[in-house]
Amino acid sequence: MDDMNRKEFLNSLGITSTSLLLMNACSLPFESRQLEVAGVKVEPPKQAEDVFAYIRRVNGQMDLTLYRKLIGAANEMKEGDQTLGLVAESAASRKHARTLLANAKLKDLQDYPLYDDAQYQLIAQTTADLGDIGAWTMGELKAFILTAEEEEIKEIMPALSSDLIGCVVKLMSNEELIQVGQKIFNPLPGSKIGSKGYMSARVQPNSPTDNIDDITWQVFDAWSFAVGDLVLGTNPVSSEVASVARIEQALFDIIQTFKLEKVLPNCVLSHIDIQAEAEDTQPGTTGIWFQSLAGTVNANKTFDVSLEKMQAHAAKRYGQYGMYAETGQGADFTNGHGEGFDMVVHESRKYGFVRALKQQMAQGKSPEEMPWVHVNDVAGFIGPEVFKSKEQLVRCCLEDTVMGKLHGLTIGLDICSTLHMDVSLDDLDWCIDQVMPANPGYLMALPTKNDPMLSYLTTSFADHVRVREKFGYKINDAMWAFFQQLGVIDGEGKPTDHFGDPIWVYYQYLQAKGDTRSKAVIYAEGKQKIQEIQDRGVPIAVGYGEEIWELEPTLHAQVRELYDDAKISIWAEMPKSFVEGIPSTIPLITASMDRKDYVYHPESGEELSSASESALRELKKSWKQGVPNVQIIISDGLNARAIMDEGHLKPYVEQLQQSLVEAGYQTSKHELLIRHGRVRAGYACGEILFGEANTQHPKGIIHIIGERPGSGHHNFSAYLTVATTDIWSRKGQVDHNISRVISGISDTALPPVRAAKETVGILDQLFGIMS
Repeated sequence: MDDMNRKEFLNSLGITSTSLLLMNACSLPFESRQLEVAGVKVEPPKQAEDVFAYIRRVNGQMDLTLYRKLIGAANEMKEGDQTLGLVAESAASRKHARTLLANAKLKDLQDYPLYDDAQYQLIAQTTADLGDIGAWTMGELKAFILTAEEEEIKEIMPALSSDLIGCVVKLMSNEELIQVGQKIFNPLPGSKIGSKGYMSARVQPNSPTDNIDDITWQVFDAWSFAVGDLVLGTNPVSSEVASVARIEQALFDIIQTFKLEKVLPNCVLSHIDIQAEAEDTQPGTTGIWFQSLAGTVNANKTFDVSLEKMQAHAAKRYGQYGMYAETGQGADFTNGHGEGFDMVVHESRKYGFVRALKQQMAQGKSPEEMPWVHVNDVAGFIGPEVFKSKEQLVRCCLEDTVMGKLHGLTIGLDICSTLHMDVSLDDLDWCIDQVMPANPGYLMALPTKNDPMLSYLTTSFADHVRVREKFGYKINDAMWAFFQQLGVIDGEGKPTDHFGDPIWVYYQYLQAKGDTRSKAVIYAEGKQKIQEIQDRGVPIAVGYGEEIWELEPTLHAQVRELYDDAKISIWAEMPKSFVEGIPSTIPLITASMDRKDYVYHPESGEELSSASESALRELKKSWKQGVPNVQIIISDGLNARAIMDEGHLKPYVEQLQQSLVEAGYQTSKHELLIRHGRVRAGYACGEILFGEANTQHPKGIIHIIGERPGSGHHNFSAYLTVATTDIWSRKGQVDHNISRVISGISDTALPPVRAAKETVGILDQLFGIMS
C-alpha cells in the first residue's frame, strides 16, 4: 500500500476518491508523559480487618476519599482508574485491598455509599432489603455465588445493590467470572435470547451516509449467514427526526415483509427523544427504543438524559418491544464525571438504573406482556484512556457480563476496540474466544470486523458462525426456523448452497412483496446494488473462505488494508506547511505534549495551551465591530489526514462561509486551527471568545474535526454548538449534551458541499432554540 495513493487504495476496495495518501504527514509516536498519579498503597491488614476498620486504624476516622481508593484498588488495573488515582500501586497492595473488601459485611458496605445522588437513591429504592444476608461478608457472598445453584442465587439477587454487585466481581478471577456467567441466565420473555447455550446477534447495518440500500442490504447479508435474531439496530449519522423515521420504516418493512413482527424488532440508535418523535410521525414503526446510559445523574446529563425523562419514556413502554440500553466502562470519567469512584462500580450502577426502569415497565404486566429489556456493554469503544490491552478488554467483558446477569438483566457485549488501542485484528479473535465461555446473551454483527461508519473493530457475521461452530451456541429458535424457511440453513442445521448469498435473501424479500420478475433479472439487479454499495465504502460479505466461518479471501485482505491505513492515520500530523497554507487561520495547540500523549491521554487534547489562550484573547480584542455570531474551528482530531486530504476541508469551508453569509450570519474573519484537538477544545475556545461578550444574543461554534480512522474514507465531523453568553461564561457548562454533530464528511462519503449546507440548516435550528 505504501506506493499507492489513496484513490488507488480505495479503488481497490471499490471506493472512488481523488484524495492523496499523505505518507509524508505521518510521524512516529513520541514518548508519552508519565501520569503523575501515585498508585494506592495498602498495608497488610490485621487479622479479620475489613475496609472500615483499616481506614479508622490508619486515618483515625472514616474518610470517603480513602474508602473510594481502597475499593478501587481492589480492581484489576485499568488506565481509566489510574487517571483517577484508584489503582493499587502493586500486586501486593491489590491483594491487601481485596482482603479488606472480602472481610466487609454487606450491610456496612450498603450503609456507606461511595457516592450518593438521585440515581443511587433510585437504585436503593428498587433493591430489596438485605435481610439475613446483610450479616454476610463480601467473601461469603462471593463463595455463595460460586457454589450455589442458579435458583438459589436468583432468590437473593433482588437484594443485591449495584454497589455490592460491583464489589463482588472485584474479588473474582477471570475463571470465576466465567463460572458465574455459565450458570445465571435471564432470557427475554417469550424467547430463547439470553438462555443457556444461546448466542444471539444484533445486526448493526451502519452506513456513512444513512443510505437505505447500505442499511437494508447489510440485513440481507446477515440473514444469508443465519445471523441476526435480537434486533436490527442502526447507528444513524443524522439525528434529524425525518431521517431517523425513514430508517425505522425501512427496517420495519423488512421485518413486516417476512412476517417477523413478533420475533425481533428494529431500532435506530438515535437519542430516545428523537425515537419518540419518529414514532409519533409514523406510529407502529419503531420496534425497541435505545438510549446510552451513565452511572450518575451528572454523567447522564452528557447524554441529555435524566431519571425523570427515562421514567416518562418507560411509562410509554419504549416503542412496541421495550428498551435497549448501551453502557461501557469509562464513559463517565471520560466525560468529566468520574466523581472519585472506580469504573466497575460506575458500570454496575448503570445496570441498576436499567433494572429500576425494567421494574417500572413490568408493573401490572402478565408474562406474555412483559417488555424486552436488554443492555449492551460496549466494552472497548472509548479507547486507550480507559484501557489499552487485550487482557484488560477481556477482563472488562467478563466483569460486565456477570454484573449484568446478577442484576437480572439480559446482557450482550460489543467485544470491540478502537484503532488507537493496542488490540489487533488477531487479538480481537483471541478476546472473543476468552469471553465466549461466560455465555453473554449476544454480540454485534457486521459484514466484517470493521464498522464502515463508526470506524472501530467489532464482531463480524463470520465471527458469529465461528462462535456457533466452536462453542455449540444456538440462536433464538423462532429465527432459526425462519432461516430454515428462508433456505440458507437446511433441516439438519447445515448451510445450504444459498448460505452467504445476500442476493438470495433479496430475491426472497421481493417475492414476498409480490415481485414477479424472474430470478435472473433480480439477481442481476442485486449484483448491481452490491457494487454500488461497495463503491460507497460499505462492505457486503458474499461467500466465504475454505471454512464457512472465514471471510472470502479478497474481503479479508481489504479489511487488513483498512486496518493498516488506520494505524497510519492515527499518528499523522499536520505539517507546518499545511498549517501555513490555509489563509486567515490562527494556529493553536492543546496541552498535549506530543501525538502519543494526545492519543493515550485525551484529556490533554481538551485543554488549550496557555499560548493558545492568549492568542484567543488577542483575537477577541480585534473584534472592534462587534462579536460575530459564529466562530469556525478546525482540529486534526484522531485523523489529520481527514482534514488534509484533497477535496475535504476546502470545499466544505468555502460552501460553509457562503451559506453562512446567505443566512445572515456574521462570522469571524479568522478560522482557528488546533493541533492535537479534541471536541472539548472547541468548547474551550467558545468559552474564551464568547464567555464575556456584552450581548444577550446567542453565539455559536462550528468545530470541524477528524474522525476516528478505520473506514478508509478519512471522514471528518462538524460539531455545532450554540449557547448564550451566560452559558459560555461558565467553564464546563457547554458540553456534548447541547451540541449537534454531522459526521461522515468526505469526498467518498457525505460530500463536503452538501454537508456544509446541512450544517447551516441545523445551525439555524440551534439558534432558533436559544433565541
